[in-house]
Amino acid sequence: MTRLALLGSPVDGALSPVLHRAAYEALDLPWTYHAVECPPQDLPHFLSTLDGTWRGFSLTMPLKQTVVPLLDEVSETVTRIGAANTIVMTPSGRLLGENTDLYGMTQALREADVTTATTVTVLGAGATACTALAAGRELGCEQAVVIARDTGKASFLLGPAAERIGIEISIKSWTAAGQHLAADLVISALPPRAADALAPLWTRGAGTLMDVAYRPWPSRFAHVAQEAGRRVVGGLPMLVHQAARQVVLQTGHSPAPVTQMMLAGRREAHWFK
Repeated sequence: MTRLALLGSPVDGALSPVLHRAAYEALDLPWTYHAVECPPQDLPHFLSTLDGTWRGFSLTMPLKQTVVPLLDEVSETVTRIGAANTIVMTPSGRLLGENTDLYGMTQALREADVTTATTVTVLGAGATACTALAAGRELGCEQAVVIARDTGKASFLLGPAAERIGIEISIKSWTAAGQHLAADLVISALPPRAADALAPLWTRGAGTLMDVAYRPWPSRFAHVAQEAGRRVVGGLPMLVHQAARQVVLQTGHSPAPVTQMMLAGRREAHWFK
């Protein structure tokens, strides 16, 4: 038996098992994939008890940063962002860390014809915000604004983190959000519904909103942005593309069956828009 799993806390209702199982079915792989509740304090012990039946893991919050020092080897992307969402376990038991969130985010944006961005505003200051900043840099942005509900907790984005990503970062308080929604690209890296309170702050204009939340969809924040003239990119395409990249890394099969994964995700999340 070959096993894979999603690790995090909480993982109830996570869509990753649906996406990976759809991929394994399309690839005719008799593998299993489950969601495993794993708070940060349990992660070191869990990883130390793995046997040869395991092939890899997906990681969700709050483990993406916690896992990095526990891995045997990490990619350049993990080093740059400071977070890993993927583990590939080798036959010898080595744990290799990768970040496919960046690939998923940039791929979803490019599918929506977002290929450049001079100005970027990121809502949130966690691991996904780091990915959003890296995505902004890949689209050509050199200076970005981070809107944080707690500016003190966002301070880790300054200094070495900003240098690794290669972008100049300005941290602003939640009350300043309305002044920065006119950016070429706004990325909400917040949990579901967390950005909805900012919806009344949208003004008429162009640009793009990417809301990484995918359920419920559309969020109020995304709906009002679209009504105000913004192109809106939801979180489901990002989730599917990052999972597809995980499938390639963990199974060795390329390309991943993205179409089947997207259909399964849409059905499960009732994502019809």
